[in-house]
Amino acid sequence: MATLNSSNSLSSTFYLTGIPGYEEFHHWISIPFCLLYLVGIMGNCTILHIVRTDPRLHEPMYYFLAMLSLTDMGMSMPTMMSLFRVLWSISGEIQFNICVVQMFFIHTFSFTESSVLLAMALDRYVAICHPLQYATILTPRLITKIGIAALLRSGFAMIPLLSRLPFFPFCRSHKLSHSYCLHQDMIRLACADTKFNVIYGLVLITVLWGMDSLGIFVSYVFILNSVLRISSRAGRFKALNTCASHICAVLILYVPMIGLSIVHRFAKHSSPLIHIFMAHIYLLVPPVLNPIIYSVKTKQIREGILHLLLPPKIRSTVL
Repeated sequence: MATLNSSNSLSSTFYLTGIPGYEEFHHWISIPFCLLYLVGIMGNCTILHIVRTDPRLHEPMYYFLAMLSLTDMGMSMPTMMSLFRVLWSISGEIQFNICVVQMFFIHTFSFTESSVLLAMALDRYVAICHPLQYATILTPRLITKIGIAALLRSGFAMIPLLSRLPFFPFCRSHKLSHSYCLHQDMIRLACADTKFNVIYGLVLITVLWGMDSLGIFVSYVFILNSVLRISSRAGRFKALNTCASHICAVLILYVPMIGLSIVHRFAKHSSPLIHIFMAHIYLLVPPVLNPIIYSVKTKQIREGILHLLLPPKIRSTVL
């Protein structure tokens, strides 16, 4: 009984990992991470503020962009405190309950972002293939329902996976591979049959990401078919240019996401630095790059940012 109690006590605490072999440089390494988080937070908050305050941006495309900014922050923000606690040598410990909550937010918003990108692909399809019905099809009410459905789908899908974790004994090392909690990282430490979690996790990734990526692909098949029917080269270029930012956002999310899954599934014995590098790219690159891409490629967002930052006299000459 004493041994069981001791095991249960130990299993409530896990230990996060910084960057192995570079512990003496953790304080310096935290500087670029601080800058990345700062850029990501400021960029996404700026997008949200501009979409909310500029009446010209009260359109479906920009509502979906605001959703993308929210999911970007929802995916990256839960990792911030634990990462800096490790890098600043405050504490590498994390309680099991907090760990589960953290991974719930990370994975839920990751799947939600994929769904938002699908919604944005459908938005581009309607805008290009059915421009006259654009405003009547994508009403604010429908957009709200899409956002709520994307979040609920992702959240409910994670419950069966995470609800089993409290019943696993963790009698091996309690040291996680990252400075935050991921489901695939935790179950490798369990001293129990984790076959359900492994199979369900693979099915979840295949079904959710597979459905979303297939929907995005089909949308662009129809978009390309419609664009090729436009007679003028300028018209074709203009139509495709409205999709450029979205295509970049899709690649920014899916490439690191697939890379991280492959590393965890098939490169378990590779250098820990590869796992850590891929995990940080997966969580930090989308929130940092998406606002930059949409600011550069979307004229209305760019004008909104200049309107926000520049004094009225300079603004009148620039815009």
